[in-house]
Amino acid sequence: MPSSADHRRVAVDRILCSGHGVCAQTLPASIALDEWGYPIIVEDHVDADAGALAVKLCPARALFLR
Repeated sequence: MPSSADHRRVAVDRILCSGHGVCAQTLPASIALDEWGYPIIVEDHVDADAGALAVKLCPARALFLR
């Protein structure tokens, strides 16, 4: 698992999420959508820049990096 400074772990606040799916479009290798359009994290390690962009674009502010 990558642990360098240019990788982060992505997570979703399932309470805040409203199922827009922007995260899955931004991080398709890491996030899939369930049948209702809510995210499922399939790989939580992401590139730091791509993860930051996904967090920024999340309309519900439900995505965050650890």
